[in-house]
Amino acid sequence: MTPSPAPQLDAIGLVVADMVASLAFYRLLGLDIPAEEDSRPHVEVTLPGGLRILWDTEETVRSFDPGRQLPESPGRAGLCFRCDSAAGVDAVYDTLMTAGHRGHLKPWDAFWGQRYATVLDPDGSEVSLFADAT
Repeated sequence: MTPSPAPQLDAIGLVVADMVASLAFYRLLGLDIPAEEDSRPHVEVTLPGGLRILWDTEETVRSFDPGRQLPESPGRAGLCFRCDSAAGVDAVYDTLMTAGHRGHLKPWDAFWGQRYATVLDPDGSEVSLFADAT
């Protein structure tokens, strides 16, 4: 019997309470999400390299999994965004704070050699911002 090929990571799924707020947050992080997607219950964006990010409203998920219990935020997984420079981490963090989003860890020079910060998306999921410290 020939073994099946290993599964390939194809997408990262996010379950959101407010699609408009979530998409606005991720647009501030540079994701190209058309404005007409705001009214949809399911949104997909393909990143360079082919990986997709999927957003589903809580109602959409409950339509096929009515007993699902949503985890408390922050969860154990989060998205990580590489910035172009250490100053870029500070700039993106400041942009998100100015837009009214919540910070978790202000930008700092981490002992592992990166400028690093953590913000919370509208659903409380951690989003890391980082760049090489030099």
